[in-house]
Amino acid sequence: MYIKVGIVGGRGLSVMHAFADVEYAKVTAICDINEDVINEAAEKYNIPNKFRIYEDMLMSDIDAVIIATPMQLHVQQSIQAMHAGKHVLCEVTAGVSMDELFWLAEEVQNTKKVYMMAENYIYTPVVQQVLSMRKAGLFGDPYYAEGEYLHNISNHMTYPDGTPSWRRWWQWGVRGLFYPTHSLGPVMKWFGDDSIDFIVALGCGWHTQKQYKQEDTSVALLQMKSGKLIRIRVDCVSNRPHAMANHTLQGTKGVYESPRTHGNHMVYFVKEGEDIDNAQWEPLSNYNHYLPERYKTISENAKRSGHDGGDYYILQDFLDAIRGIKEPEINVFDACEWTAVGILSALSVSNRGRAMDMPNFRAKCDNAIKL
Repeated sequence: MYIKVGIVGGRGLSVMHAFADVEYAKVTAICDINEDVINEAAEKYNIPNKFRIYEDMLMSDIDAVIIATPMQLHVQQSIQAMHAGKHVLCEVTAGVSMDELFWLAEEVQNTKKVYMMAENYIYTPVVQQVLSMRKAGLFGDPYYAEGEYLHNISNHMTYPDGTPSWRRWWQWGVRGLFYPTHSLGPVMKWFGDDSIDFIVALGCGWHTQKQYKQEDTSVALLQMKSGKLIRIRVDCVSNRPHAMANHTLQGTKGVYESPRTHGNHMVYFVKEGEDIDNAQWEPLSNYNHYLPERYKTISENAKRSGHDGGDYYILQDFLDAIRGIKEPEINVFDACEWTAVGILSALSVSNRGRAMDMPNFRAKCDNAIKL
């Protein structure tokens, strides 16, 4: 028997190339409010069951749901799916309020279903290679990291018919780093088991699109429980080309730097007796042997998947979690903490950069279950 998967939201079709390489899972249902989307998807990918009502799809015999709807629907639809006995792979962000995140964490524990957040940037080959090098000790003890997500989304503010899209309210209608996970996910994985203690955030003001609440650029500093530091930046307003994956990792023995606009990913490692004034960068590609094995033998379908194969490998790990082979790579506690950065940043920005403590979602969840 294979795992039967339903997709809600046309954006979720980005994982279809990954399904072509697995024999133990199949998309058997598609759901969207746009009938043209589901008809086209069903014909293109030979999906037998079409739904316009999400609850109807949950009543079918699927085993898991991929949720790729607007972000304000994520928690509601995730909880509905788990209560219907379905496993969940949910697009970012996990939710849009702190209450929602607590509800989500509690329900994942109560239902015992697999929940995984689909933060695909951590699955890009570069991020995985740097993670492998960090685990091997090449950077020494990492103590500072940066992540930036610079993506002008002005063309997504309206639907094709000219009416305002959901992003008008849930993204450009709020302050702070509303979409933090692409910036944050990779560096959190590089920092291992560390967790966030508190955050401080500031915005640059309104210059490009003054009619919206979202400032052109917002920056947050994250103090970790260990005392280490992360800086992230989100800019989805400024008039500039995309630069959606800028990252830095600084450790006691070395540093990784991504190219900000073009060029090579670079690293530097301390060499005994070296004159630091004459130290030289070297390309990350010199260390390609640290790529995880599955990235060295990448399939054609993985190459065709989005985010440099990120959409391909994230599905593989979700299905392996359902099969009990491994734990979810981005579990519900990761999802809540990374998402909460955006929610807390809005409060910090609105209060002149006041420090905002990160809740312990795991402790709150355990206490709720005991009661």
